[in-house]
Amino acid sequence: MSKATGFLKEFRDFAVKGNAVDLAVGVIIGAAFGKIVDSIVRDIVMPLVSWILGGQVDFTNKFWVLRLPEGYTGPMTYADLTKAGANVLAWGNFLTILINFILLAFVIFWMVKAINAARHKPEPVKEEKPAAPPEDVVVLREIRDLLQQKKDTTL
Repeated sequence: MSKATGFLKEFRDFAVKGNAVDLAVGVIIGAAFGKIVDSIVRDIVMPLVSWILGGQVDFTNKFWVLRLPEGYTGPMTYADLTKAGANVLAWGNFLTILINFILLAFVIFWMVKAINAARHKPEPVKEEKPAAPPEDVVVLREIRDLLQQKKDTTL
C-alpha cells in the first residue's frame, strides 16, 4: 500500500470516528445556541436594562471616536463611521458581547450540572453481608484467641 493510500485511509478513519462527528455536531449546536443567547441579550436583557436605567440604552451603538477621516461630515453613527474608515472604540458592542458570554457560560454551567446529575443517579443501597476478612487476618485472630486461652488456663 502506498503512502498516499495509507494517508487517505487514516484520514477516512479519523473523519468517521465518533469523536470527530460528535465535535461537528457540538459546533453546529453551539452556533445555533449562540444565536439563541444573542437574541436573549438583545431582545430580553437589554430592554430590561434600558427600562431599569430609565431610558433608551442601546449598548451596541455606544462608542468613542478616536480619529475621524479628514473632511468627514457624515452621520456620527457606528455603522457610518466604520464604513468611512474612522478609528472607533466600540465599547458598547464589547459590553453586549461580554453579557452574551456571561449568559452563555451560565446556561452551559447549568446544563452540564443537570447532565452530570442525571448521569450520576445514586443507586439504591443494597444490604450486603460484610466481606470476609483476608485469610492472614483470620489466622492471626486464631493465634490471638489460642494465646488468650493459654494465658487464661495458666492463671
